[in-house]
Amino acid sequence: MTKITPSLWFDGNAEEAAEFYVSLFPNSRIDKKVGSASDNPSTKKGEILVVEFVLDGQKFIGINGGPAFKFTEAISFSIDCADQAEVDRYWDALTANGGAPSQCGWCKDRFGLSWQVVPKRLSQLLASQDRAAAERAMQAMLKMTKIEVAALEAAVAG
Repeated sequence: MTKITPSLWFDGNAEEAAEFYVSLFPNSRIDKKVGSASDNPSTKKGEILVVEFVLDGQKFIGINGGPAFKFTEAISFSIDCADQAEVDRYWDALTANGGAPSQCGWCKDRFGLSWQVVPKRLSQLLASQDRAAAERAMQAMLKMTKIEVAALEAAVAG
């Protein structure tokens, strides 16, 4: 098990976020919910302060730290998707209920956390030995919000 655990700062909804995330990814669970030992600036005594959870084998900590800090695109999580169906499933779930699409396969969920929803095929096309085809794939991807594998393949085909 790794010694490094991403810690995510929430404004009172760490438990809701953890429950949402574990519902999306296989091999996921909530391990522990810790109530605050005393009143503090972000939580009252007994309210959930920390949620420890695992997403597809990766441990995370969610902390109800209050409104002082917000997520930015400087930190995101990338989802390596096997195919378009998997891209669509994650994309639809993450952008629903207040989430928002962005460019090039990036989106934000309703908690403000940024995600990159990336089909494996994109990485293969960008790494192609045919550099002209890789460039066409890159140019197509730059015009997309959600990555569409069929459109990438069409661009590569010319």
